[in-house]
Amino acid sequence: MLYAHEVILNGLAQGRRPVTEGVEWFDGLSEDDQRKVLHALVLFCGQARACEEDVPESIARSGIRPTHTPAVMLTKWRFGMEALPAYELTKSFRLLVALFRIADTRRRSLYCAGGCGHAWHNLPDSPRDAT
Repeated sequence: MLYAHEVILNGLAQGRRPVTEGVEWFDGLSEDDQRKVLHALVLFCGQARACEEDVPESIARSGIRPTHTPAVMLTKWRFGMEALPAYELTKSFRLLVALFRIADTRRRSLYCAGGCGHAWHNLPDSPRDAT
């Protein structure tokens, strides 16, 4: 069974939820919960086998500038974004969702194309609310 935030994050990675909806959800969380979500996203990116070559595309997809601190950090392959000041958290979220989407899409096409038993790749049609 997946936690509600895992359903939302995987739904974003799979394009089942629009990023704008994800940002709205993220912005509605407490700062502490935002930092926990960013930590989870970093773990998910690792599990999905994100690589440094994915960084330029993730920056472009995220809509943040390459000069913003989270983008600079990711360019140097540093992932401590949950420790950034509060005003950087939404940018970090957008960037990590983009990276997760790129890596997870590749992983699903390479390793799960014929179907798999991963709960996060077999989300329900109507994800439950994660408030």
